[in-house]
Amino acid sequence: MMRTFDFQTMPIVDIVNEIFVDSSRRGASDIHFDPYEEYLLVRIRIDGELYDYTHVPNNIRDYLMTRIKTVSKMNITESRLPQDGAIKTTIDGVDLDLRVSCLPLTNGEKIVVRILDYTMSMAGLEELGFSEKNYKKIIDMVNLPNGIILVTGATGSGKSTTVYSMLQYLNKISTNIITVEDPVEMDITGINQVQTNSKIGLDFAIALRSILRQDPNIIMIGEIRDTETAKIAVRASITGHLVLSTVHTNSSLTTIERLIDMGVQRYLLASALEGVISQKLARKLCTKCRELRPTTEYERTIFKAVLGQDVTQIYDTVGCEKCNNGYKGRVPIHEVLRINQQIRDALANEVPKEKLRELVYGPDVTTMLQDGLEKVVSGLTTFSEILKIIELDDDDKLNENSAFKEAVYETREVMEKRSEQENSQEQFVGERENSVFDRADTMDI
Repeated sequence: MMRTFDFQTMPIVDIVNEIFVDSSRRGASDIHFDPYEEYLLVRIRIDGELYDYTHVPNNIRDYLMTRIKTVSKMNITESRLPQDGAIKTTIDGVDLDLRVSCLPLTNGEKIVVRILDYTMSMAGLEELGFSEKNYKKIIDMVNLPNGIILVTGATGSGKSTTVYSMLQYLNKISTNIITVEDPVEMDITGINQVQTNSKIGLDFAIALRSILRQDPNIIMIGEIRDTETAKIAVRASITGHLVLSTVHTNSSLTTIERLIDMGVQRYLLASALEGVISQKLARKLCTKCRELRPTTEYERTIFKAVLGQDVTQIYDTVGCEKCNNGYKGRVPIHEVLRINQQIRDALANEVPKEKLRELVYGPDVTTMLQDGLEKVVSGLTTFSEILKIIELDDDDKLNENSAFKEAVYETREVMEKRSEQENSQEQFVGERENSVFDRADTMDI
């Protein structure tokens, strides 16, 4: 993974260009330039994990950072305040669209470069890894004449990819689609895209008011960040528009709660909300080197509790020259909620959270934990990867079933105790061996 450069003779322009191009070719999503006392550490994020890329000596660190700030249209004389910039260029036949963030630290400036990848954003909905049941729900939702559909997840979870794929599906000559974004991540022919600009006061709320006077059929809001935007989005969906947007929440239930906390009235939300697509990204198993192995007792208990299946074998990582660590690429994990009349009535009547959870996670909903474990069974990812990104305690459907929950946690406790006993035995044996060697050292042989 580490890359070497001839920093003393290679021009700074070429070094920066090569870092950008090589990182893009490796499939990196971000490049980090971290200041240390001895050197500048460059790291790249691939499939959600950061890896060391190269060490830049201090005698050229400032030149390299200045070059990045220059090409991203930042103020190179300002090192006390955070700055944002962008780079759009083609180098060695590689099209680059980069978002650059500069942050002053106590030991120098840190720069992070986000590499925007349009290949997945151009993908069709059928290529995004939805299960057959979830895909059907989404197609039903996007074909509605009005209502609001929300895509939720953490930063870097693929929300923009999903939203852009939905827009591609809806992009027809008979529809007027308008988006308001910060920033516009991909230009789409046939869609009217508005870029917000905080410097002149053009925020989401102001742009939305103008969009409503532009005879739209479909409105896409890059992100619902505040109360005003949330209220305008909900009202727009009630007045005959299909609204797509994103929210930084982790599940269907927390999304509903977030909108209520933002001040959206429950009866309006009950009328407007059509569906929630929650997602995370898991590292994808390398198909070249993955190997089957027997499941452990704990894994079998989880599969039985969550999926109702007796799973005796699953794939796990090995590592090869293609992937290095057993993973290659990422696979999305989804939870798709289609709002039904029962949920609408519950929202309008302000039922307690426990009752709302019971309705949201009915038999028709596949939670992210269920979807993730199904993808483990299919050989797309690993059991450890799913439990790394999805806590068992976060699965609302599992928590609703006390019997399953008790079985899972009892088995986990047994396995943890067994592991502790094995570790204690290994430690005891090790201490005995060491004592034997210590005694041998004192003997004349």
